[in-house]
Amino acid sequence: MNKVYLGLGTNMGDRHLNLRNAVEFLDEYEGINIIKQSNVYETKAWGYTEQDDFLNMCVEIETEIDKYDLLKICQEVEQKLHRKRIIRWGPRTIDVDILFYNDFVSDDEELILPHPRIKQRAFVLIPLLELDEDIILEGENLRHYLKLLPRGDIEGVKEL
Repeated sequence: MNKVYLGLGTNMGDRHLNLRNAVEFLDEYEGINIIKQSNVYETKAWGYTEQDDFLNMCVEIETEIDKYDLLKICQEVEQKLHRKRIIRWGPRTIDVDILFYNDFVSDDEELILPHPRIKQRAFVLIPLLELDEDIILEGENLRHYLKLLPRGDIEGVKEL
C-alpha cells in the first residue's frame, strides 16, 4: 500500500464546495482510501496575485494505484470540477497536486516528486504538518522549511 499526500486548492466559485467535491470524487475511485484530511486554510494568491484568495488543504491517502495513474485521476477530478489552465498559478476551481508518493523521487516531464515547490509554500507546509509531523523532505523535517519562510507567508495562512 502506498502512502500519498495530496494538496488541494481553489479560488473560484463556491470554494468550500469545490474542496468537498474534490475529496468526494477522490474517495469514489476504487483503490483510493482517504486516511486523513487537514483543516481548510485561506491564503492570498501566490505567483499571479491579481485574483481571489485561495482555500487550501491536504489529504493523506493510501492507494495501490501507480503514481502515474494517480496523476491521471487527479487531473480527472480537476476536469470534473471544470478546471481551466489559462494562466500559470492563475484562478482555478480546483487544483489537485500529488505532493509525496511514499519516498519516490522523480523529475521526469510528466511527474515531479516530491512536488517541487513544497518548501516555498506555507499553505502546503502547514496542512501537511497537521497530517503528519514527521514528514522528511531532502533530509529535513518539514518544520525546518516552514521556519525558513518569511513570517508574513506563515501569518498569511489562516485556518477557517
